[in-house]
Amino acid sequence: MPKMKSNRGAAKRFSRTGSGQFKCSHSHLRHILTKKSAKRKRQLRGTTTIAAADIPAVRQMLPYA
Repeated sequence: MPKMKSNRGAAKRFSRTGSGQFKCSHSHLRHILTKKSAKRKRQLRGTTTIAAADIPAVRQMLPYA
């Protein structure tokens, strides 16, 4: 049986944590930053875990993660 392929777009966006959750970076921090407050931009830094409702979809896209 051949290996399953990972969704390459998802592989670049999500990574698995040690506890089995998936982490990703926040959106809205690439451009048009002048109208966004410093507080908003500061809170968009770093990573977050994805919602529980999205885990089955990400798990299907990344079978070996």
